[in-house]
This record gives sequence, C-alpha cells and structure tokens, in this order.
Amino acid sequence: MSLSRGDDFIGVIGPLYIRGSGADVVLGFRVERRHCNPVGICHGGMLSTFADMTLAIGANHIKRLARFLPTVSLACDFLSPAPLGSWVEGRTEVLRVTRNLVFAQCLISADGALSVRSSGVLKLGQPFPLKVHR
Repeated sequence: MSLSRGDDFIGVIGPLYIRGSGADVVLGFRVERRHCNPVGICHGGMLSTFADMTLAIGANHIKRLARFLPTVSLACDFLSPAPLGSWVEGRTEVLRVTRNLVFAQCLISADGALSVRSSGVLKLGQPFPLKVHR
C-alpha cells in the first residue's frame, strides 16, 4: 500500500510503501535519482528522513497508538550505501512506551544489505483526527 498523499511531505519524497501488520510492518521505497547525491547513492538526509518516518509509522502500527509522534531525538549509523535503483526497506522495533515517550529502533536495508541502524525517541502527541479536511 502506498503512503503518498499528493503534495504533502510523503508525497514529495515518496512514494513510500507499507506492508504487513502488527510487529511485522515494513516500510519501503525505491531509490530514484532525486534521492541521490552526486555519486549516485541515496543521500544520508533521505535515509535519515526515511528512518525518522519508519520509526514513527512503525511504532504507530506495532503499538496501535493512532497518535502523532514528533521526534525528540534521532541517531543514525550509516553502514553501507543504498545505490540508485535499490529497494530500501525498514523495520521498527519498539523498545518501550511510557506515558509521554516512545523509544524505538529500526534497521534499514538496501537490496537486502544492512544500510542504516537508527534509534529514536518520539513524543506521544495528540491522537490522529477522525477526519482530514483537504
């Protein structure tokens, strides 16, 4: 299922795709030229953005939070490149949910090779609105 929503942020950087449910949620995207640095590999900023979204979307699905999860902190370790054309996917593990915060980590691979390890702290924000008016 595609998460793109037209001209919002996901629509601009995506499309992003999601499959699975519960603890086995996977987010993914195909590396396009616009995601790349001058040497043809996915820019670290795009991979960091993807890690940030993977953590929040994954935590929401895994823990059925249905809440905005603004990022408090994000750390990314870049382990190997994600070249142009590669399929990038990320899986989230929620480590702990407190009254106000979510602690999570994710692993991101490019064509099956581990590319990024990320951890983050997310704030439990407002519940998602029932209707979005456009």
